[in-house]
Amino acid sequence: MQNARLFNYLHLHVIVFIWGFTAVLGALISIDAIPLVWFRMLLATGFILFFLLIRRINLRHTKKALAGFFIAGVLIALHWLAFFGAIKVSNVSVTLAVMSTGAFFTSFLEPLYYRRRIIGYEVLFGLLVVVGLYIIFQFETGYAMGILLALCSSFLGSLFSVINGKMAKRHRASVISFYELFFGTLCISIFLLFNGDLTSEFFQLSSNDWIYLLILATVCTAYAFIASIHVMKWLSPYTVMLTINLEPVYGILLALFILGDSENMSPQFYYGALIILVTVLANGVVKTRRTIKKQAKESN
Repeated sequence: MQNARLFNYLHLHVIVFIWGFTAVLGALISIDAIPLVWFRMLLATGFILFFLLIRRINLRHTKKALAGFFIAGVLIALHWLAFFGAIKVSNVSVTLAVMSTGAFFTSFLEPLYYRRRIIGYEVLFGLLVVVGLYIIFQFETGYAMGILLALCSSFLGSLFSVINGKMAKRHRASVISFYELFFGTLCISIFLLFNGDLTSEFFQLSSNDWIYLLILATVCTAYAFIASIHVMKWLSPYTVMLTINLEPVYGILLALFILGDSENMSPQFYYGALIILVTVLANGVVKTRRTIKKQAKESN
């Protein structure tokens, strides 16, 4: 049992490392954000469908459930469009640093969605995040559009997580993922068709782009999603939360190593990013400890 937990803990770090590598792939792929997201979602949909068919998992759902999947699919598509758009107009470091604000968007969106009160310490941590963002904005004005797109992506990702959290309790995670990716692909396809972009040139990508897209769709999307569900069966939410918060750190370090000078930022940027990352980590620690204490009281 102990060896299984250790293996899955190391596996989780590999998964988070892969998620951090996603942003680097976004910078390496030469095509724009919209075709990039379309290819990613289309390929990932195909791979997950293949997995579901092999496992003989039932795909039938009610119209109400499909409507929920559709809304979530649109949100995740918009989230990725803003995410990769931010990378294209700024860089990986800026995007991942700002994306760390997702936990705090969730802290405010969750009470609204589940109709519970806003917790005081979350407001305090939220203000600290604003301070970190202010420092980044003040000294990295050349990346203003990237920062705004990353903020939009962070908000949309948080909204998606809140909505998806309720659906995950009722439906199989792999099926949810399939339908969300499928509907996201469908919406982008409709946009591309009306815009007249789905021409033969649209599919003429370099060999490097095809390789990176396949890695993005298989390893960073289909595999990472299914594997992350598996390791959560062996590890505590506290361990999972702390490890996932390392994603921006892994991503920024990978970007510095792979992309080089384009990722070098001013010292003030790293001060602001550090404030955001430490605040996100502290929020997770406090929230998890409060949850554990609450569960202990209820069990007594």
